[in-house]
Amino acid sequence: MGSHIHRWLLAAVAAAFVASGCGKSPITSTRIETAVAPTFGHLVPLQLSRLGLPAVPASDINVIAACHRADFTSGAGDWVCTLDWYGPNGIPLRDTYDLSVGTDGCYTAAVDRGEGHLGGPTNVASDGRILRNLLYTFDGCFDPT
Repeated sequence: MGSHIHRWLLAAVAAAFVASGCGKSPITSTRIETAVAPTFGHLVPLQLSRLGLPAVPASDINVIAACHRADFTSGAGDWVCTLDWYGPNGIPLRDTYDLSVGTDGCYTAAVDRGEGHLGGPTNVASDGRILRNLLYTFDGCFDPT
């Protein structure tokens, strides 16, 4: 009977170790937020320029990201990020992205299908050209160490 309890205790400890993910993950909401916000902020002026719209310097775009996982844990996997962003006119805009984050700190952000301000996967430039919307889906990386 004693060895049965010993095996059960050993199995419970092993299960707890596996469930803990072998330690705290370096993929955290703070690291993702500090990567996504400036990447988005630098893409806005580029997108405006490509569309033939008035230029706005990246320094005039203020982006605040709030990111979380559905289970509010850390680590690689699926995340949701809400971006509150403001241009030089100070009008607040909000868009939500689904992120797929890898263990290497690289991510793909795709605009959530919900209501947003970014349009679809393509936009029409002022000269009629159809261009890929740089803000609809974008990639980035951050240092996960």
